[in-house]
Amino acid sequence: MKKILTTAIVVVMVIFFASPCNLFAGSKDTLVVYANGASLDQIINSDTTSTGAQAHSAYKLVSLDTTYIFLGAVSVKSDMTVIGVLGSNGRPPCIQPGILSDGSVPTYLFVLNGVGANYIFKNLYLMGVATNNTTNAYADAIRLLSDNIRLTVDNVIFEEWWSDDISYFGTHNSFFITNCKFRNGNQPSWYSGEVLRCLNGEAYTDTLIMKDNTILCITAYAACPLTKRMTTYFEFSHNSVLWMFKNPFWIFNVTNAKVNDNIFYATFAGGISKDEYPWWDQLWSAEVGSIIDIDTLDAVKDSILTGNSSDRWGAEKLRKVELKNNVYFTPAELVKNVKAWNDTAHVDSVYTAEWMNTRTKGIFSDKTHWPGIVESGTQNVDPGYGAGIQNILYKNTGNGSGFWQYFTDIRTSTATNSAYGYKMQSVAGDNWIPEWPLPEVSDMQYSNAALKTAGTDGKPVGDPGWFTNGYTGVNDTKVVTPGKFSLSEAYPNPFNPSTTVKFNIAKAGNVSLKIFNVMGQLVKTVLENSYRNPGEYSLNVNMNSLSSGIYFYTLTQDKQQLTKKMVLMK
Repeated sequence: MKKILTTAIVVVMVIFFASPCNLFAGSKDTLVVYANGASLDQIINSDTTSTGAQAHSAYKLVSLDTTYIFLGAVSVKSDMTVIGVLGSNGRPPCIQPGILSDGSVPTYLFVLNGVGANYIFKNLYLMGVATNNTTNAYADAIRLLSDNIRLTVDNVIFEEWWSDDISYFGTHNSFFITNCKFRNGNQPSWYSGEVLRCLNGEAYTDTLIMKDNTILCITAYAACPLTKRMTTYFEFSHNSVLWMFKNPFWIFNVTNAKVNDNIFYATFAGGISKDEYPWWDQLWSAEVGSIIDIDTLDAVKDSILTGNSSDRWGAEKLRKVELKNNVYFTPAELVKNVKAWNDTAHVDSVYTAEWMNTRTKGIFSDKTHWPGIVESGTQNVDPGYGAGIQNILYKNTGNGSGFWQYFTDIRTSTATNSAYGYKMQSVAGDNWIPEWPLPEVSDMQYSNAALKTAGTDGKPVGDPGWFTNGYTGVNDTKVVTPGKFSLSEAYPNPFNPSTTVKFNIAKAGNVSLKIFNVMGQLVKTVLENSYRNPGEYSLNVNMNSLSSGIYFYTLTQDKQQLTKKMVLMK
């Protein structure tokens, strides 16, 4: 088992990044942690004062050549920041479960117990698969157990957590989730594998904001604050939700919410079975489930909003729910499969989930009772994702079992170890390193040009990170104004192990930059049909994994192509 060596350095570490306000790690020392010793939970749990508070307010993870192992929950009661230092290619440090002495896998990674505490997680890769390539079906990456917690998660990848990525029991908690990727969270029990889930039906949620995230092959619930009780503010903006078996939300009773600029692709693809209808996840009135599913308030919320539990319509008039510039789409092949399924003699036939069910449409159209519940700019169009995204429907090399096989297993109650996903990773040994850049980079850069500026802010609908240096593994910076189509000499050249390549394009469109060896074989893809506006770009290209020699880099846009030579000299 690896040993984690730690070195305390006396610094005042201030962590600042985009969120509803400026957030600071605090003024205590930062503990730098290396991934070559005792488990991460042992290090952080033992780093406490006599009062039980953390001796350091921030933990800085710097190792990239191996993963950090946890053998139990990192359980803390006071403010804490865990931040990873990114590698030159943008990859964050990785944390994954180890194997316990009885052969089992630990259940929780971070358990947050501090009432009123502030927790920040940034620049991390959290892998739910253990070092022996097994998983714990009940594992959560982050679990909140106390009240009034403020949780900020930025630029974190959650991979294959079979229960929940983030769960909470406490009340009046606040969440700020930005620039994250949630990948492949599903298991044979489809009522599991969720992004953010309230596990306390009586909990009130203060604020829940999710922006600029991608949720790919998660079974259910992108955001589930369980609005049986009050959620003061809910916002879900510029997120991409793809291949979700069940409903993306439980937000029936939201009173102040924005759901804008998102893409829902093959979302709620598992539909509603005849056995589940009409009460699957419904609250007060029976309905078929839908992507956007809104219901009336209850007496408790009526009282909170108006001071009178009997003033139903007065409370409904005060609700503000905004849906703007969202895109939803169900692939034709999936629609065909579901129809064929229902046309056969299956007992468990399904209702296909729509954008809005009848009840929800009625609420949005009734301006007398709900003047503040509004919708505009919704489109049912194909974003044009890459082939890898489309292939998730069927079994495909590197894409798990395929969604349709998973659907069949679940709907016939034969699921034993079924899972579907996008290039689910095989893990073995303490030195596992994730594939990087993320393998979906090219597939997520959709081709529908109109959607690339269709957000309410002019940005691409869905997660804009895939078009703005999101997880590409290169440092991509727009420099000046457009000119002619050109490709500059690499600098330095020769180089070891990285060099800078500049190019200019005169018109907007998809651009590819690929590197070939002297035999004409493709050895590295820097950009693959990546949408760019007119202008000059500078790319830092790292070729550390390649051997010394002569290479050729080729820039392509439409029918235009330029090639130049570079020399890697180690």
